Amino acid sequence: MKAFFKLIRWQNLLIIVFTMVLMRYAIIEPVANMITFVHISDTGVESLQLQLKLIDFVILVFAVVTIAAGGYVINDYFDIRTDLINRGDVLVGTKVPRRRAMMWHNILNLAGVAAGFYVSWRIGNFWIGTIFLIVSGLLYFYSSTYKHQLLIGNIIVSLLTATVPFMVAAFEIPPIYNYYAVNAMEMPGINILLYWVLGFSLFAFMTNLIREIIKDMEDFEGDRAYGSRSLPVYAGLKISKIVVITLLAITIVMLVLVWNMYINDLLTIIYIGVAIIIPMIFTGFVIARAENQKDFNRGSFSMKIVMLTGVCYSILVWIIIEKGVLI
Repeated sequence: MKAFFKLIRWQNLLIIVFTMVLMRYAIIEPVANMITFVHISDTGVESLQLQLKLIDFVILVFAVVTIAAGGYVINDYFDIRTDLINRGDVLVGTKVPRRRAMMWHNILNLAGVAAGFYVSWRIGNFWIGTIFLIVSGLLYFYSSTYKHQLLIGNIIVSLLTATVPFMVAAFEIPPIYNYYAVNAMEMPGINILLYWVLGFSLFAFMTNLIREIIKDMEDFEGDRAYGSRSLPVYAGLKISKIVVITLLAITIVMLVLVWNMYINDLLTIIYIGVAIIIPMIFTGFVIARAENQKDFNRGSFSMKIVMLTGVCYSILVWIIIEKGVLI
């Protein structure tokens, strides 16, 4: 059982759960409560309320988590040879038989896709469940093929990471629209809910893309030995370092621009500066001077911290809204 939990990366799955819960309760719900409308049966002004039931949200989280777990399993299944070179240890084929790993992959994906279609049916749009089917397929082909192609695998897995916060909005907003389109005198503007979540999704995409390239630099020897066309193998470590530092700079500029144009409060810029920008600058210095696998691993870990602090910014948003501070 210990090997199974290690195989599905239970720590990463907890971060997915953490992210989705924060998107719902620290971003979408408090922002929705700031939006007012007039009910058709009353002249009084009311605040928007979430319409997706808690049990349906739990099923949504379950669907995303199980499909992600299946993705981790199939990734280890296809990476046995390269992991032996890069890390000297593997789970699949030693502690977990290959056939059992494939069985777990199939069970997890079947459960995730079924749960996804169920919650899609619950919000009145059954066919949105095809997203879960597509994601499941992309994770399989990412591990078997796309991961070893120049930047394609990095972009795919970063897009899939960005869908984690976005999926919350995708399943929260339709029930809100369906309810208030009928029960409000005039449909309130709910686009702001989507804009907030898309901001987190964009941040997740950029930071994960950076981390994926760093991980490719960390796995350079194994990827080169087995003919992978990752960016470090194709263009070299020097060019890869330049790409990572450039992406870090672009992300920092984007953060500052978004703050200046749309948020512009003191608490946010302090948090972004201390918890996100400084660690990203540190990552840039680490990567610029990296010479071995241990150095690249340090850079990868620091980017993981950046991704986590980025998600935790939602807690600050909740605090700001609850205190009535303009955001």
